[in-house]
Amino acid sequence: MADVARRAGVSAMTVSRALKQDGRVSDETRRRIMAAVNDLGYVLDQSAGSLSSRKTGFVAALIPSINNSNFADTARGITDELEKAGLQLLLGYTDYTVEKEEQLVESMLRRRPEGIILTGGSHTERARRLLDNAGVPVIETWELPPNPIDQVVGFSNEEAMALLVRTLAARGYRKFGYIGGTTARDTRGSQRRAGFVRATEELGLPPGRLVSFGVPPISIEQGGQAVVTMLERWPDTEVVLCVSDLSAFGALMECLRRGMKVPDDIAIAGFGDFEISNFCHPRITTVDVDCYGIGRQAARRLVQLVKGEEKDHGQELVLTTYKVVEREST
Repeated sequence: MADVARRAGVSAMTVSRALKQDGRVSDETRRRIMAAVNDLGYVLDQSAGSLSSRKTGFVAALIPSINNSNFADTARGITDELEKAGLQLLLGYTDYTVEKEEQLVESMLRRRPEGIILTGGSHTERARRLLDNAGVPVIETWELPPNPIDQVVGFSNEEAMALLVRTLAARGYRKFGYIGGTTARDTRGSQRRAGFVRATEELGLPPGRLVSFGVPPISIEQGGQAVVTMLERWPDTEVVLCVSDLSAFGALMECLRRGMKVPDDIAIAGFGDFEISNFCHPRITTVDVDCYGIGRQAARRLVQLVKGEEKDHGQELVLTTYKVVEREST
């Protein structure tokens, strides 16, 4: 700052005011200071100001995966909304494990974020304690946790999958199969499986056509391997529902590779409305859960709390939308 002040011919205090957009600095002086800032490549160190104001200017968000387009869309929605409020996003990914989430929660809190956005409602006891005592807004997304920490912006994965079953059953399909992961660490996947089982039971459809294959998140390759297992066990399966569009795409490609016609020989549906599902052939029926909108609504709610627009806020649930998108694969 002293170097900038010397170059611009002003005091260090005037430089500080100009960088903080203080109205007491004239436009001409500010232009001269900003020219010196650019020439020197100077970046204001905000750490001292953060200590006095308790405002760090960033929000932390944890997502299960950075190479999943759904969660990338959610992060983009968060970022787009935070930028309007002058806040930045610090992003971490949990690899679908609550143990890694706990480590990241502790690491993020050391940097004093102004709020935290989480994916899902399943956490370790220690992570919950850390978040309860953090003194900042916490928003859980993508699920409807039975015991929320603070705020929730999400939807019922169970009901969304049940809606897909009911929609396809109304089309005349009776023999349903389901492809999911082998562990419960993907709680959203477990909820979708539960929705499938409940809906098929309620409709009186043949039960038990469940294939668990691969540790979540299930890849395209694993989706292809899983549908082979499905067809070996239940060759008369009419429609296969998959935990995600990636596994559905793998199942689709494997069926086509084997000379099967989709949907004439077997129908396939996914979940999440990934970009790939709308551009493959045939295009994949799926459930659109508005990933980008989840991020925007979570960030919007967080900004309201950070800015103090609600003095005595209690727990609030924001329900996000979902819908079945029917395409050529069914």
